[in-house]
Amino acid sequence: MNNPEILYEDNHIIVAVKPQNMPSQADSSGDMDFLSQIKEYVRIKYQKPGEAYIGLVHRLDRPTGGVMVFARTSKAAARLGAQLKENSFQKSYLAVTRGSLPKEAALTDWLLKDAATNISRVVSQDTPGAKYAELSYQTLEQAQGLSLLSVALKTGRSHQIRVQLAHRGAPLLGDAKYGGTKNNSLCLWAYYVSFLHPTKKTRMEFSCPPPLQYPWELFKGLPRRLY
Repeated sequence: MNNPEILYEDNHIIVAVKPQNMPSQADSSGDMDFLSQIKEYVRIKYQKPGEAYIGLVHRLDRPTGGVMVFARTSKAAARLGAQLKENSFQKSYLAVTRGSLPKEAALTDWLLKDAATNISRVVSQDTPGAKYAELSYQTLEQAQGLSLLSVALKTGRSHQIRVQLAHRGAPLLGDAKYGGTKNNSLCLWAYYVSFLHPTKKTRMEFSCPPPLQYPWELFKGLPRRLY
């Protein structure tokens, strides 16, 4: 098992880069998941007896790669979880889409997830079980009929970015589930997080650009690494 790419670690948190197509936590596939990989990394590095405690603060869909934050103590996990609820834990993504969109916009919808098919869709507000979803995006660059978007999530619904953009006729490249052109991988990358350190209370920022492969390599204005 390869060591995870670590952007930062201390006694309270670990910030690492999740590979694409790896589950955030154990699922029915039985494949190696990122939470277990981080636990094993900590156990070996710090010679912990048994399984090390690592708190899963947030998740990324299996096909989405990028920056994830883990807690090394239950207190840190609780404090970071509270920031997520208060929307002071900021998450931004890069997405490559087809279709025509305004240069920037805030999108609000109500989403309903079908647990049997693991597919979400936009529904009316009065639909039983519907959840409010909000994001904003900005078009950074265009190339060869594709658009590079920076997307900031205000809520964290299942497949939210994929569903909301596809609903407006701009599905993500590689997202066959929501009408996007097939590609080797889903073109969605969690490139930036910002939060208050759970004990120091200082604002921390971390980012990691996507791998320089198609279609990311088409764009010259990708955000640079920051940590």
